[in-house]
Amino acid sequence: MKIEIIPCLNDNYSYLLYDEISNTIAIIDPSEYEACHKIIDKNYKRLDFILNTHHHFDHVGGNEKLKKKYNSTVLGFGNDRNRIPVIDEVLKDNQEFKIGSLSFTTIFIPGHTKGHVAFYFKKEKVLFTGDTLFSLGCGRVFEGTYKQMFQSLNKLKNLPGDTKIYCGHEYTFTNLKFCLKFNPNNKFLKEKKDYVEQCLKNKKPTIPTTISEEIKTNIFFRFNDPDVEKAINLENSSELEIFTKLRELKDSF
Repeated sequence: MKIEIIPCLNDNYSYLLYDEISNTIAIIDPSEYEACHKIIDKNYKRLDFILNTHHHFDHVGGNEKLKKKYNSTVLGFGNDRNRIPVIDEVLKDNQEFKIGSLSFTTIFIPGHTKGHVAFYFKKEKVLFTGDTLFSLGCGRVFEGTYKQMFQSLNKLKNLPGDTKIYCGHEYTFTNLKFCLKFNPNNKFLKEKKDYVEQCLKNKKPTIPTTISEEIKTNIFFRFNDPDVEKAINLENSSELEIFTKLRELKDSF
């Protein structure tokens, strides 16, 4: 599987997937038509599938024009059947679906929205997380609850450590500053800082990251770190309480 990162809007990423075995082309979260069409038309001349992690406009904005142009099949989660434009196939939690020779599993991860999902390509060790899990961060809780987002993050945290994460936005630098503020003694974060700054200096994406890397650096995976507990004055609190406080702090950061 070949993955091409397409920068969209101000800080979104859409992802073009090319299955070299079957010559099948898919795109995940096409934020805007022009940026995505430009790459598709130049390199592939076709688009078989459109996959949406959730219904927000900056993830589905290109759906209608792309479907009209390429006669693509649009996939989305059942809870968003009335909110994802021109949806064709409704997916269920833990459902396997094939695009060409590639197979992915739909993982239901509510919190950011009520119908948010991730797409997990187990064989290729690739995970598309939309706006639930970012490099060094997680999404805002808009439609769901803090408990749902906490549980959703733990679902992803338990996937194999070498799973590559492709998220919906380039938020890494801001997330890094937040993590360093409340987890200042984390040596892995200090190493990550150099990498992130170098990527941005060279105008390159800071992703993909991996599950194991996020466990070491992402404060929203580090609820049991005494350094974090002390920084937010929640020693001996539950992991959910710590997550909730961190997410509230990040909202106003």
